[in-house]
Amino acid sequence: MDTTERLDGRTLLFISMALLTWSSAYAAIAYALASFTPGEVAFARLTIGTLCFAVLVLVRRVPLPARRDWPALAVLGVLGLTVYHVCLNYAETRIASGTASILISLAPAATAAVSAVWLRERLSARMLTGLGVALAGVVLVVLASGKQVKFEPMAALVLVSVLASAIFFVGLKPFFARSSMIGVTAFTLFAGALGALPFTGGIGAALHAAPWSHVAALLWLGIAPTFIGYMAWSAALHRASASQVSSFIYFSPPIAVLIGWLWLGERPGLLTLVGGAITVAGVALANMRRRVTPGMSPACDPCEQT
Repeated sequence: MDTTERLDGRTLLFISMALLTWSSAYAAIAYALASFTPGEVAFARLTIGTLCFAVLVLVRRVPLPARRDWPALAVLGVLGLTVYHVCLNYAETRIASGTASILISLAPAATAAVSAVWLRERLSARMLTGLGVALAGVVLVVLASGKQVKFEPMAALVLVSVLASAIFFVGLKPFFARSSMIGVTAFTLFAGALGALPFTGGIGAALHAAPWSHVAALLWLGIAPTFIGYMAWSAALHRASASQVSSFIYFSPPIAVLIGWLWLGERPGLLTLVGGAITVAGVALANMRRRVTPGMSPACDPCEQT
């Protein structure tokens, strides 16, 4: 598969929408966990997101995927949404935020690896180098921001989340070619919500006892990071390769630092800014299109010419 799909303005807009909403999710999750269990937070946000998609599907009369695809999409939904969110939420209550930020940043590399194996996407040395540079920038941002980093056994849950999200992103790609992007995303979200049902516990009593601000955090998680975020991300995946799109996840920690600067007045230090610049350079390198000389096929590598 050709991995040089163009990242046009619309694709970058979709990626930006997803990253901005996802970057807000970490604070909202931490806020909601004061009144709800990790499983309840995952179920609530997925259910709210599913309801939003249901309204969109009904209003726009979007067709659902073919029934032959339902089992595979259900597995992807449970793996990429239920497993991802439940594991990440539990990990967030047990490990340092800096540790989680660094481990989650392994998602682009994991997605690139899964893409290469599953979709046979051709990963150039330039893309792999760019991913490595961007990861180094993220680590510098996290460390320079003063977040605690401490690797412990519970951190394995974050690695499970990383692998689950990689499989989810890559697995969705073939279905977009034969079904509606909205329909596919809506179906997987519905499956993810059902998968989280066993983790709800006493969510009814928790909702009754929780202050409105914590309930509002759940609503935000369901509407912004889940409904808007996943729809925008799916739209980006529909237009470009999974490895290209996922490389932009490296921007999440720098975006979080920027939000803290503008919103909370948390001015970043010099090393944080340097780390952000390295991250930007790495993502740019990973997505740089190789110049093609006249008469040479874009899919060919110069060293393969005979």
